Amino acid sequence: MRALVAAAIGMIPVLLVILLFALVDLPPDGPTSPQPLLTADPGPQK
Repeated sequence: MRALVAAAIGMIPVLLVILLFALVDLPPDGPTSPQPLLTADPGPQK
């Protein structure tokens, strides 16, 4: 039981860091395009 409590306490900082990275939207490095990326197969090229 002590090992389970110790593991849970040890995981708290890791989960907080993951939550922090999920909430803070960091901008990517370099130039970005205003056009959205394709999310589906556009089909054969004409």
